[in-house]
Amino acid sequence: MQRIKKGDTVEVIAGKDIGDRGEVIQVLVKQGRVVVSGVNLGKKHEKARQAGNRQIPAQILEFNAPLDASNVMLVCPKCDKRTRIGYRQKSNGHRTRFCKKCNADID
Repeated sequence: MQRIKKGDTVEVIAGKDIGDRGEVIQVLVKQGRVVVSGVNLGKKHEKARQAGNRQIPAQILEFNAPLDASNVMLVCPKCDKRTRIGYRQKSNGHRTRFCKKCNADID
């Protein structure tokens, strides 16, 4: 079970964007990285080019670059603090994540 999932709110705890919060857009499990909206923005310069019968102008594109998963912490939806994640077994056999600070279920 993943500690951080798509749709979670996380806070950056290391790097140039320390303290920023955002929603997880994508989790790259094999690389151990996460893509967070509005954090770790990269820029890509594109030349002007011909696409079929129309001209696309030169532009600078901004995109969300992936962060290492160890550089972010989950923000608890109930207490609104960044927290470590624990797991607990429900009576029906499903595992759920819970906040270690306020002891509330996350999902």
